[in-house]
Amino acid sequence: MRIGQVTGEYPPMQGGVGAYTLELSKALVALGHEVHVFTDHRAANSTSHDNIHVMADAHTWGWGTLSRIRRWVQAQKLDVLNIQYQAAAYNMAAFVHILPVRLDDVYVVTTFHDLLVPYLFPKAGPLRYQAVLTLARSSDGAILTNHGDYERLLSVKSIASMQHIPIGSNISPRQPPGYNRVVWRAALGFHPSDIVVSYFGFLNASKGIETLLRAVRTNRDNHLPVKLLMIGGRTGTSDPANIVYAREVDEMIEELDLNDHIRWTGFVDETAVSGHLMAADMIALPYRDGVSFRRGSLMAALAHGCVIITTYPEVDMPDLRSDHHVRLIPPDSPTALALAIEDLADNPGLCTAMGQNAKKLAQEFTWDKIAERTAAYYETLLQPSHQR
Repeated sequence: MRIGQVTGEYPPMQGGVGAYTLELSKALVALGHEVHVFTDHRAANSTSHDNIHVMADAHTWGWGTLSRIRRWVQAQKLDVLNIQYQAAAYNMAAFVHILPVRLDDVYVVTTFHDLLVPYLFPKAGPLRYQAVLTLARSSDGAILTNHGDYERLLSVKSIASMQHIPIGSNISPRQPPGYNRVVWRAALGFHPSDIVVSYFGFLNASKGIETLLRAVRTNRDNHLPVKLLMIGGRTGTSDPANIVYAREVDEMIEELDLNDHIRWTGFVDETAVSGHLMAADMIALPYRDGVSFRRGSLMAALAHGCVIITTYPEVDMPDLRSDHHVRLIPPDSPTALALAIEDLADNPGLCTAMGQNAKKLAQEFTWDKIAERTAAYYETLLQPSHQR
C-alpha cells in the first residue's frame, strides 16, 4: 500500500505523536509498504528512512494548509491517509477537523491519541467536543489508542468504523556503549545509597508533577535518601501550555527546597534515555487522569522493565495489575506516592518481580504487532465490499 501520514509534529521536533508516527512508519515499511508523511516545516531536517518520504510543508496549521495537503495526497497517489490527531500537535487549529471532508479521493483513517478538545474561539464550549466528533464521523475509519477512548466513542452514532490499537514504546531498550550502572549513577551525582526515582516525559499539568515533588519532600523529611531524576525535555515542541506549567513546577521546587535533590537530563537521544531509565531504582508516573496505555512514558517504562508507580486507571485495565506489573496509587495523593516509594525501596524482591513482569507485558505492544494490526485495518477499508 501507499500510505500517507499527516502529523502536526515529527522528529527532530520533540513530541510523542511525532515519535509515534516515525516508529509506526518504520514498522509499516518493514512490512513492505511505502509511507509518505506530511508535517510541520520544523521537521525539514528529519532523518530519512528508506521508503519514508517526508514533506515538511506546513508553516502554519491554518486553512491554507488544506489545499496543500489535498495536492500532496493527489501527487503521491495514496491508497489511504492516516491523520495522527492530537489537538496540541496542530497548535489547536480548527481546520484539521474537516480535513476528511475535503479529501474525497482517498480513504481517511484518523488515529485519536486522545480526545482532548481543541481551542476554537472564546466560549466555544460544547462546540469543541463536537469538532472532535466531526473528525471521527467524517473519517472512513478511526483508531483509538486506549480502551477508555474507544469505549467513549462506541456510544457515538454515525462513526463508520473503529478499531482499538495501542501505541508502543518510542524508546527501544538499548544500553549505551560500555554502560556501567554504578558509574552512570555516579556521573549524575547520585550516591550509592540514594533511592533514585525517575520521571520520564514532558512537564504537563495532567501528569501529576506536583504530587511527585511533594512526595519526594515527604520522603526526605522522613530521612529517606530519595533523589529525583527528571528524564527528557521539559516542554516539547507543540504545546505552549507546557511552558507556563514548567515555570510553576520550578516555583514549587524552590518552595519545597528540592533543587539539590533533583537532576535534569534535558532532551537526550534514545540511547541516553535508556541509560537513565536503567539507572533509576523506580519510576513515578502519577498521572492525574489515571494510567492509560496511550501514555508513551508508561510504554517506555514497561519496555525497560522499570519498577513503576502510577495511578489507578479511570477504566478497567485487567492487563495491568497492581504489585504484579506496577504499583497503583490514587491520583493527587503525595502521601500514597511517598509510602509506595518507601515500601518498594524496602522490598527488592518485589521490585525484581515487577520489573520482569513489566518487560513481559511490553511484548504485547511491539511496533511490528502494532503495524500489522494497523495495516490490516487499512486493508479492510480498501476492500470492494466496504462502503464509504
